[in-house]
Amino acid sequence: MNWDIWLNEHETVQWQGRPAPRCFTFRHWQKSLFGFVVLIVALWWQWAGVGLMEEQQQWAWSVVPLPFVLIGLWLSFGRLVAARREWEQVFYALTDQRLLVQCGVGRARLIALPSEQLSYARLTMLGAQLGHLYVEAAERCLTLSCLEHPDTLYRLVETQIAANQQASEQTSALADEK
Repeated sequence: MNWDIWLNEHETVQWQGRPAPRCFTFRHWQKSLFGFVVLIVALWWQWAGVGLMEEQQQWAWSVVPLPFVLIGLWLSFGRLVAARREWEQVFYALTDQRLLVQCGVGRARLIALPSEQLSYARLTMLGAQLGHLYVEAAERCLTLSCLEHPDTLYRLVETQIAANQQASEQTSALADEK
């Protein structure tokens, strides 16, 4: 990934990575299972509606379940396809000034958290070398999903948070002296 278009002048990349493809695509698999259940019920309703339509000669019985079939298709399969397409645009970077996330389906967009605002980080391991990194900065929260070897980035972020806390304590001490 070439970060030059997103970087400020004199900003350097300290770490960069991207999510693991299968993990990123299937990270919401529970919702897909729920969507599959919705799809099965909606298809049964559609099948029963067609039978009622033929029996009672009313077209509404076969049309009413259609939105539920579409919702079931989106929840079960559409979200997986969208996540796989989004993966192609997802990149993460930590610079000396910001934490950057490029994401989006179709058109790439940038989410940037200034390093001096980082206040909290939590690493949730999914396996031996795979995890999610949750980061808070000022009024914004962000999860970097499905990182391979996330401990490297976590250590860098924790170092920045410690530096931010130390600077905050020094500022508080100076304010108290006055």
